[in-house]
Amino acid sequence: MFYRASLQAAAALASLTLLAGCGLLPGGGSDVDQKLAVGTTSEPSTLDPAAAWDGSWELMRNVFQTLVSFPTGSTTPEPDAADNCRFTDNTSTAYRCQLRKGLKFSNGDKLDAEAVKYSIDRITEIGVKGGPVGMLGSLDRVETKGDDIVIFHLSKPDATFPFILATPAMSLVAPSAYSKHKIRTDGKVTGSGPYLLDAYKQGDRSELVKNPDYKGFADRKNDAVTIRYFKKSSDLVPALKKGEIDATYRGLSAEDVVGLEDNKDKDSDLQIVESVGADIRFLVFNPEDPAAGNPAVRRAIAQLVDRDALVAKVYQGTAEPLYSMVPKGIAAHTTSFFDTFGNPSAAKAKKILTDAGITKPVSMTFWFTTDRYGSSTAPEFDELKRQLESSGLFRITLKSRPWKTFQEGFTKGEYPVFGRGWFPDFPDPDNFIAPFVGKDSVTGRPYVKDEITKQLLPQSRKQSNRGAVGKEFERAQKILVDDVRLLPLWQGKLYVAAGEDIGGGERALDPQTVMQMWELYRKASW
Repeated sequence: MFYRASLQAAAALASLTLLAGCGLLPGGGSDVDQKLAVGTTSEPSTLDPAAAWDGSWELMRNVFQTLVSFPTGSTTPEPDAADNCRFTDNTSTAYRCQLRKGLKFSNGDKLDAEAVKYSIDRITEIGVKGGPVGMLGSLDRVETKGDDIVIFHLSKPDATFPFILATPAMSLVAPSAYSKHKIRTDGKVTGSGPYLLDAYKQGDRSELVKNPDYKGFADRKNDAVTIRYFKKSSDLVPALKKGEIDATYRGLSAEDVVGLEDNKDKDSDLQIVESVGADIRFLVFNPEDPAAGNPAVRRAIAQLVDRDALVAKVYQGTAEPLYSMVPKGIAAHTTSFFDTFGNPSAAKAKKILTDAGITKPVSMTFWFTTDRYGSSTAPEFDELKRQLESSGLFRITLKSRPWKTFQEGFTKGEYPVFGRGWFPDFPDPDNFIAPFVGKDSVTGRPYVKDEITKQLLPQSRKQSNRGAVGKEFERAQKILVDDVRLLPLWQGKLYVAAGEDIGGGERALDPQTVMQMWELYRKASW
């Protein structure tokens, strides 16, 4: 949903051009069609920022503004709708922003301090379960002074608050178009971002056109973008090869990436851009389920899962094993799960179960979503099932649903065990611990752990120097290992595939790994 050490790693993009495009010049001339089409399997679950703490941010970043944001390569939040922002005290409890002059929403309404206050207040007022209200735990109240000053008063020190304001969840909306008491569901958007949502067809596409009244940091290199939503990853690359789309992001399968990198198809005229990823995949155990609620069962599963085999068989080098909820490349990363469980061992897992009085195979149902994380998700769960059942200790049934109904199910506590992904709001260890604990965990299952929520997180948030919070987060990771309520599996790399005539792919992913559509452009040819 950007402290120096971690951000530099997350923002470093390495471009690999598979088929060199000769006869192409950078930048688009006036005679070049700058209307592009981008494909993805990550369809928004909502168009209302007050309900969004998921891949819906992809669209929102492009049609809404936030007070501060993260341009590609930035190391700290930079002004967007704001002209400037800063903490006004030494305790990180009062954050003041002054707005740019002349801002307005797409319906003509003025974007002033009251509109900012309204936008943030409605997130807490509506309080969508599993939504971005969970990010505002430190916010006490929002104050306005005149038309252009907004002051966020925090109930406790929180050096991460500017980074939260930079997430698309904190997008600014027109008060006249958004109720303060319910989510907007008419399929329309009233924002002030780089693009206007000209048309939206659920499950099919979003049509974006340049917003003529936009005032912000985005330098738009194209005139319009159609985002097409695909149900299956297997349809993305064929659509790219046929010229039906110009680029794709989120949803490429491991086979697609490996095939493009190996340059097996000499006639494809495609390129792929690779970036360092901080996205993670993990299992969530429901403590209310008889089996998943048993710590011995969870520990036995943790003892059996072979991440190396999972990554090798299913992801073919496009991901790497993860032994902590805080991924490699982020400050305070550890290998806590490996340190505790070591290599996979059926004998050790059996002892864990028998010591707890469990002598028969444990029957469990694992759930996953069919259309959020790409076509490799089903093979991933097939491999997990194979690993657990080959031990003779488990009998696993696999079930799946499309994301929207899958999300409804886990927020209601319907699944014993389910797979989740997490794309970071910002690359700081706080963002890989805090969202998963407390009453409003994004997993949909409360995970009350006072030592983390009342001691470790508050202590760490007093530190504006994020390199000095290692001790607190190392302890938090150890607690997560002891409980095994969450089981990290792997962290990925991010890829943009595009036609050879498309530029800007190396700049299109911001430090939150959200696609900035305005960076893409069609190159002029000789």
